[in-house]
Amino acid sequence: MARRLLIIVHEALFFATHRLPVGRAMLARGWEVHVAAPPDADMAARLQAEGFILHPIPLARGGQNPLAEFRLMLALLALLRRLRPMLVHHVSMKPVIWGGMASRLARVKAAVHAITGLGFVFIRQDFKARLLRAVIRRLYRFALGHPNGRAIFQNPDDLALFQANAMVLPGRWCMIKGCGVDMAAFPARPEPSEHVQAPPVVMFPARLLGDKGVNEFAAAATELRAEGVAARFVLVGRRDPDNPTDIGEARLKQWVDSGLMEYWGFSTDMAATLAQADLIVMPSYREGLPRGLIEAAATQRAIITADVPGCREVVRHEQNGLLVPVQDAAATAAAMRRLILDADLRRALGRRGRAIAEAEFSVEHFVSESLKAYDAVLQPLGEQV
Repeated sequence: MARRLLIIVHEALFFATHRLPVGRAMLARGWEVHVAAPPDADMAARLQAEGFILHPIPLARGGQNPLAEFRLMLALLALLRRLRPMLVHHVSMKPVIWGGMASRLARVKAAVHAITGLGFVFIRQDFKARLLRAVIRRLYRFALGHPNGRAIFQNPDDLALFQANAMVLPGRWCMIKGCGVDMAAFPARPEPSEHVQAPPVVMFPARLLGDKGVNEFAAAATELRAEGVAARFVLVGRRDPDNPTDIGEARLKQWVDSGLMEYWGFSTDMAATLAQADLIVMPSYREGLPRGLIEAAATQRAIITADVPGCREVVRHEQNGLLVPVQDAAATAAAMRRLILDADLRRALGRRGRAIAEAEFSVEHFVSESLKAYDAVLQPLGEQV
């Protein structure tokens, strides 16, 4: 059988930002590396130029139409039967569930599943979310039940939840915290306000979703503006209309038109963008392990985030940032006020964040641990990465 790896992701851009170093490492070892993702002509051209082979799949990130989901699984099953990869790596919820099921049905010899977060279905408590959770738990049990598979978790809370609900087999998992950041690409930078008399830039760098804490950020900015605290509040990220917690164009326009916040749009150069901030705030409701916070720490920025799974793996309270209670705008405002007004503390936290990022979240560590996960399922086949 050809040494062929298929990586299934929900978005080609996500592969480029979160899994590209692993793909490159496999290419360097002489493997064919295939990537399945929704169509994206620009990204496909970029990845194909590096030697990856792209396959379009009908995956709608926020879609919940059962027929569309069934068509996705059939498309993945057809792709697997045509490619016959030795190893399949499913990344994020839909690829893990539908790709994992298809991999079992196609009798793929080895599978790795990356649990990168649980999404709004596991955050919200309304009836629809509870019903979907019951269905998804059963789907996960089948998808992760591959006889030669490994599930990668990014934080211990997600692992505990999967174990408590019997969604992962005993001993068939490993822990890799985050997806690694190139420390040379995200160098430590001084705050822009350190040598210039200017209000600090307080930045929210994430998709503009309620579940990412953007509403708490806006409420905190409103409170600090009313108090006369001097700062610029900036949103960096894209909307996600497929997500039910997307803020909507009207609310974004109201925030910007009122002068409450600036909107810098989606950044294709986060290293340069983060360097323009003095303080990073992302009070998300739950994460796998957010790359954006690792990038902020690497850039030597203090961080305010919620004390929730994923976020607290990066931010240690009073060491490299401040943790606040989830969905607590008043506490978020208090933390922002403290670090806006105390530049010495803010910069000390940022310096410690850089040290933590270098020690724990380098891209080299991530690639090494990912290849170990591959080896765990390839060795029974008499193969190694």
